[in-house]
Amino acid sequence: MKVWTDEFSYDASLYYLNHAAISPWPNCTAQAVASFAYRSTQLVREYSAWLVLENRLKQRVKRIFNAPSVDDLALVKNTSEALSFVAFGLDWRPGDNVVIPAQEFISNQVIWEALTPYGVSIIKVPLSSFTPEADLLAACTTQTRLLAVSSVHPVTGLRLDMASLGRTCRQRGILLCVDAIQHIGATPFDVSESECAFAMAGGHKWLLGPEGLGAFYCRSDMQEQLALHEYGWYMLEDDGNDPSTSSWRPAHSARRFECGTPNILGATALEASLALLEKISLKTVHAELEIRMDYLVKGLNRLPGIQLHSPIAPSRRAGIVTITLAGWNATHLLEALRKEGIVCSMRGAGIRLSPHFYTSQQALDRTLITLERLASR
Repeated sequence: MKVWTDEFSYDASLYYLNHAAISPWPNCTAQAVASFAYRSTQLVREYSAWLVLENRLKQRVKRIFNAPSVDDLALVKNTSEALSFVAFGLDWRPGDNVVIPAQEFISNQVIWEALTPYGVSIIKVPLSSFTPEADLLAACTTQTRLLAVSSVHPVTGLRLDMASLGRTCRQRGILLCVDAIQHIGATPFDVSESECAFAMAGGHKWLLGPEGLGAFYCRSDMQEQLALHEYGWYMLEDDGNDPSTSSWRPAHSARRFECGTPNILGATALEASLALLEKISLKTVHAELEIRMDYLVKGLNRLPGIQLHSPIAPSRRAGIVTITLAGWNATHLLEALRKEGIVCSMRGAGIRLSPHFYTSQQALDRTLITLERLASR
């Protein structure tokens, strides 16, 4: 029996292909939160236990990111918060520019566009499906300070070659900032191999965790290069609980970005979810997801009227495939799929399907059969 067989027990009438939006919790995560809630009613909430839990979570995040040290990691509210730490922490100079892909997720646009009052310009690059890395690098100039990308595009699912992109950025002195929320937990991601300066991901998608908690990787040489805009007791190098402290300094680690009391409820949930992923092994998770993606993509390609708007090569995809169906607009197609219990999302003019490693063949077949029937109308 597979490790995860009894971990996902949501409504049997639903066929869930929406992990690129939000993932259901595994049962072990719900149990961990229920246990935390019960202990809280009994006033069993000790600070020392919080620290143990937080350290255990950071150790798991370190392994999943392949970060050099837990000191390079901060727990944050979400991906957008971490992006904002970077955008408003760097010492921008008038004339600097930031290069981003065109049609990025809105957070990866507005956060950088908010820098324009500081004299920073934003270069948006349309990406081809054949040479996206070359497209991005060709747009960089001598004034490019930072390249900001989603390592897996949230709509098309295009997966960038982060190793080659990072290597060239490092050679050219360009900082690489990676939104990895659609990458980590779906397919291998490695901050060391990518040589990125910054990477971030919320925990509520492929990592099976809660909303409101994510991770921020800040390369050690960049931690004190980011100006701080949030302060509090938890980000201090020395004990922030000591009222006799007459002087203080920010932590000499990424904890400097964690200003106040940590989200222990969220950490309880995310730690349980990551424990499951590690128990299964990330290698197995990635392999099982690829089996399901291969089955789904091949099935979609056989259907009349279906057009794929996502890469089909395994090296260029993660867990997302976006489609359109001839004769249907996206709104009506989404409604028709949901009536059949198929949970997915509309993105732009298409429908985004995103299974995970545990998605049943029944769910994939139900989706394909439904689309085939809709195509014949």
